[in-house]
Amino acid sequence: MDLKSIKYIVSNTVFYKLLILIFVLQSVHVQAQTQMITPPYLQKGDTVALLATARKNIFDNLNPTIELLQSWGLKVVIGKTIGLDDNQLAGTDEQRTQDLQAQLDNPNIKAIWCVRGGYGTVRIIDALDFTKFKQIPKWIIGFSDVTVLHNHLNTMGYKSIHGIMPISVPKASVDAKNSLRIALFGEPLSYEIAPNSLNKLGKATGELVGGNLSILYSLLGSNSAINCENKILFLEDLDEYLYHIDRMMMNLKRNGCLDSIKGIIVGAMSDMKDNDIPWGKNALEIIQDVTQKYNIPILYNFPAGHIHDNRTLIMGSTVSLEINKNSSKLTFE
Repeated sequence: MDLKSIKYIVSNTVFYKLLILIFVLQSVHVQAQTQMITPPYLQKGDTVALLATARKNIFDNLNPTIELLQSWGLKVVIGKTIGLDDNQLAGTDEQRTQDLQAQLDNPNIKAIWCVRGGYGTVRIIDALDFTKFKQIPKWIIGFSDVTVLHNHLNTMGYKSIHGIMPISVPKASVDAKNSLRIALFGEPLSYEIAPNSLNKLGKATGELVGGNLSILYSLLGSNSAINCENKILFLEDLDEYLYHIDRMMMNLKRNGCLDSIKGIIVGAMSDMKDNDIPWGKNALEIIQDVTQKYNIPILYNFPAGHIHDNRTLIMGSTVSLEINKNSSKLTFE
């Protein structure tokens, strides 16, 4: 072999090694980008802000929540939106944006607890600046309409907490309240669930995403829509017509959200409504009908949603889901 051939082989070997190195670095970079960020867990003495991003709320009904947080060793700040009244909403869009922005930017606030759902968070989401939040992340807590924030934060790469609202504290179960404390303080979190005849058996591990089905449906196509690929999808809803549950599930299916997920957790489907001419299936049966072709584990009747036993879920966390005949287990990383 002459010298020219040797130089050619060496140069090409170096070139291919550089290509491999670039590929590895890019892969690591992508993995770093998709690694969900966990806000600091709370410690005694930390401060939690209570505010309204959607429906209006008075101050007096927050006393049980304040007492609960204080019993956990936490301090409480009441947002300026508490007590504001703009028809259904807790003040104007500008007032609700300013209140949430102030708490996002305040380094002394370690968690933000949205007092109630309803409707309205989507009206302010695009006006928020998360620059300081990214510098000092904090837990955002709530469910129902707060799914807007959960999904938006997920697209940014941050975990959040799906759990009871302050207005539901007086009626919430002991387990629901305790699960929120466990999640906030970073203690091990897992659930063992009784079997359901609709369950689809199997195991899956993946990032937990989702929330209120109506909100997920409304966010599709926006910059707050979650990426379902390789995720475990949680769903719950309240006060919807059964045909509309079918419509929303079909929309998730047609948008490809169900094609690449690893599993589904179905929470409470509360107070569903039907037409004079019945749809013919209840909410759980509708979900089963739409998802039956997918070879993934599906857990029904998980205790989360618009019920008094609304257990806490850490959205964006990696979870292990194991569904057996006798029981099912959900474990957070």
